[in-house]
Amino acid sequence: MQRPGPRNGLAALEPLLRFARSSDGNQKFPMTPTSSPSAEITSLSATEIARLVSSGALSAREVVDEHIRRIEAVNPSLNAVVVPLFQSARTEAAALDSARARGGLTGPLCGVPMTVKEAFEVTGTPSTMGLTERAAHCASADGILVARLRQAGAILLGKTNVPLLMKGNETSNPLYGRCNNPWNLERTPGGSSGGEAAILAARGSALGLGSDYGGSLRLPAHACGIHALKPTSGRLTMRGYARFRFGQEAILPQPGPMARSVEDLILAMRILGAPGQEAVDESIPPVALGDPAAVDLKRLRVGFYTDNGIMMPAPALRRAVLDAASALEQRGARVELWQPPDAAEAWEIQLRLICADGMASYRNAMGKSQWNATLRRSLRTAALPKLVRDTLRVSLELAGQHHYAERLRRRGEISVPEFFQLVEQRSNYRRRFLSSLDAGQFDALLCPPDALPAGLHGKSFLVGDGQSYAGLYNLLGLPAGVVTATRVRPEEESDRQPTRDLAQRTAREIEKGSAGLPVGIQVVARHWREEIVLALMAALEDHFRRLPEYPVRPPI
Repeated sequence: MQRPGPRNGLAALEPLLRFARSSDGNQKFPMTPTSSPSAEITSLSATEIARLVSSGALSAREVVDEHIRRIEAVNPSLNAVVVPLFQSARTEAAALDSARARGGLTGPLCGVPMTVKEAFEVTGTPSTMGLTERAAHCASADGILVARLRQAGAILLGKTNVPLLMKGNETSNPLYGRCNNPWNLERTPGGSSGGEAAILAARGSALGLGSDYGGSLRLPAHACGIHALKPTSGRLTMRGYARFRFGQEAILPQPGPMARSVEDLILAMRILGAPGQEAVDESIPPVALGDPAAVDLKRLRVGFYTDNGIMMPAPALRRAVLDAASALEQRGARVELWQPPDAAEAWEIQLRLICADGMASYRNAMGKSQWNATLRRSLRTAALPKLVRDTLRVSLELAGQHHYAERLRRRGEISVPEFFQLVEQRSNYRRRFLSSLDAGQFDALLCPPDALPAGLHGKSFLVGDGQSYAGLYNLLGLPAGVVTATRVRPEEESDRQPTRDLAQRTAREIEKGSAGLPVGIQVVARHWREEIVLALMAALEDHFRRLPEYPVRPPI
């Protein structure tokens, strides 16, 4: 399919919409069998594909064709790829094969079929963030990071689904419809890089590019059983990405790679983080990436925690962290139980910074676009006058709704002096957190990425505190990755006690029936030490991949 041209209105994307979703955007589809002619090639890692295409053992065209066939088989169920670029991908693959046959240079991603989050700019395609009003948008050039990946030999198959304005831990919007989790279509793939995680897990793409503002890479990786890395804040440029909250630098969004192997994350980061970004984006410091292969696990001191005190994780997530800690200890790392200082304070600072303008930037970005219920509800809450919020908060507390009472207290518009004070609180908290790491001499941390496994559609708003595990490391700006590890066992779905609190009741509902869903582990290191994160992720991947509960392939 050709890239869409700059026609007017929703008609500009109608062929893509017909491909990407059912008539109501929420239709349920039966699972398709995993056996297909493309199964072998589409299970290869990006590193393996690049090696085989470079050597001539596989042609780029056959690799691309097999991945396109895979997307066509699973996308009616997933609705993950929403801007397909199949015709141009085939053309690029054929050109690459011809150049290689003539002895032309091959890049480190030679012939690797990949996808990118819809918000990244790609020549001739829309970057809408799910806004119906931006349906006719057409990028004039590739974004900086997309260009780097393509120059390295990657072939772009398409762009993937996102939540409306990239807000929320599930992926649905009025323009493209809802994205489903390949492990269970009744579950969300997370957000906001949910479409990217879903198609990678389903073997429709070998490598992905997403972004992370509050867990948007790591939460979907956990929910879909893949790996992802959020680099240190400011490591990678955001130029060439459809943003709308310019000037919000108290918490910096950060692009990052997504893949099914840690080796592929390392390969992608070498390309994304290569020297030269500072020449096109003055905000990027010329800090070299370290080499994960040079990291000696026996010299590392690793802290771990299973509960931050805000929302208790499900049993499988707690087990996964404990198993990971034991595995690293067996490999020579010094591992010790640790607890983040004042995690509830950090979560409050983060939410108040995000909502400092009363979510006015979101309302302005919507323009005349079609709303969805989740975003409308969130913005209405943030826009309530302080007196109304305080009164409602007291009522919720009396009704036993502790989580929602706290949510109201953390949201709402604040004054400029209050914002300045909040930024100072953030800086003070960062110093306190790092001092706690110093006191324990920790090089890295292990913890859950979320309190819950993949959520039920339409429920993420009700359990937002579960995202505090990932969000903390956006506030701190530390590099953090998620490595998939295991699956929920039938006997450990939930140990959450019955309560009146709606957030806890919803968490329990999500945990029930979660057996078989993938579970990830979050790995964190100090600023600019991505190589430590990746080295630990590689060790954990090697450990867990040998076990029978490793989430190898979803049943789609």
